[in-house]
Amino acid sequence: MAVGSRPNRAAFLTVICLGQFMVLLDNTIVGAALPDMQERLHTQLTGLQWIVDAYVLLVAMLLLSGGVFADRFGRKRVFLTGVAVFTAASVLCFCASSIGWLIAGRVLQGIGAAALSPASLALLVAAHPVPQERVKAIGLWAGISGIGLAAGPVAGGVLTEAFGWPAIFVVNLPIGVVLLLAGRRILGESRNPSAPAIDIPGTTLSVLGVGTLTYGLIEGGSRGWTSPLILGSFAAATVLLAGFLAVESRRAAPMLPLRLFRQRLFTVSNTAMVVVGFALMGSSFFFSQFFVYVQGSSILRAGLQTLPTTLAMVVVSPYAGRLAVRYGFRIVVTVGLALAGLGLLTLGFVHAETGYANVWWRLAVVGIGFALTMSPLTGAAIQAVSPQEGGLASGISSTTRQIGAVLGVALLGVVVRARESGGGSFESGLNTAFVVAGAVTLATAVLTGLWLEKSNPR
Repeated sequence: MAVGSRPNRAAFLTVICLGQFMVLLDNTIVGAALPDMQERLHTQLTGLQWIVDAYVLLVAMLLLSGGVFADRFGRKRVFLTGVAVFTAASVLCFCASSIGWLIAGRVLQGIGAAALSPASLALLVAAHPVPQERVKAIGLWAGISGIGLAAGPVAGGVLTEAFGWPAIFVVNLPIGVVLLLAGRRILGESRNPSAPAIDIPGTTLSVLGVGTLTYGLIEGGSRGWTSPLILGSFAAATVLLAGFLAVESRRAAPMLPLRLFRQRLFTVSNTAMVVVGFALMGSSFFFSQFFVYVQGSSILRAGLQTLPTTLAMVVVSPYAGRLAVRYGFRIVVTVGLALAGLGLLTLGFVHAETGYANVWWRLAVVGIGFALTMSPLTGAAIQAVSPQEGGLASGISSTTRQIGAVLGVALLGVVVRARESGGGSFESGLNTAFVVAGAVTLATAVLTGLWLEKSNPR
């Protein structure tokens, strides 16, 4: 595709950004609908955890493979396939009459997103060979698609309040149809002839290992932590993940080259990114539930009330990279994690009678903190490897954040259930979960300040 002409360039960027917008919109739109899902589907906290984690788990485990698929089989082909799968899965979610069918739809959505997202960025990079133009295009891609994060809570609240939770998935249908029709005409095909072979054993073991671990964490609270099924799931997860590490250490072209973790900058940045995913996704999973179940807000109002976090992230994120250039990775990441941790700790002290004027700024501090953290951590991971492995490092950074998100929803759900089963209320369970997330984030800020190399982006 010729991207030199302004109309073609604008159309190309519109298609690429709209695809990523749809994926990011789905990350936050579901949160606003969780209370309505719980009521209409007659499910408990465990069911809500699966609705979120079924999607995030597949994205986390297939993201790296999606990038390899795009390079080997054609970025346009994989992008459009991802759009088709994501759109069809959204229809399945809309039609779901039970929690089981909804979770199945969310699994398919995760598969589609894992193909769509890396392919969209690969198409963008391939179409902009000049570094200066590529940086501007990626910034535009991140900015426009990032609007989906901020639009999610509002759109989710409006649609759920007016039509019920299935309506949040209908919004993907027109977007998907437009992308399929426009993408076939506008996008040009590109591929990497020297792309590595697809790591099928590694992908399979990682999906099964993390999936089995997630099953044990989510179901342990309701089935009993000493039940044979839960103990068996933890044992199986241990074996599968050990097998994954063994396979990856022996393959010539692994999906996760373990040698990269010999670099301290790479290891520390990805470890911190796991905590970012854990605390951000794990805590935001409960934001709407706090406003609805603890403070008695409507679903629409709750969606609006969660906006300070996502808006802060959208506004501050573009400046995080510039600050890292000026002050270095260590200072910006440490300050960001400290702010996020303090914000989460303060959320642990909000109650049913706490006025919103005393809540919104806490959410905003959390958003500002994580916005300052994510881009520099990805930049640090990329800087730790050779230029040829920059794309791989970026993909691993995104994957570690998604793995943290899976564990955050699962483990903080364990904290809430444990508090309730011990005689506490749902409110006290949420307070404890926010405190745990904040404490973990603050501890990571301290360790990052000690261990992250004092370096600036090159």
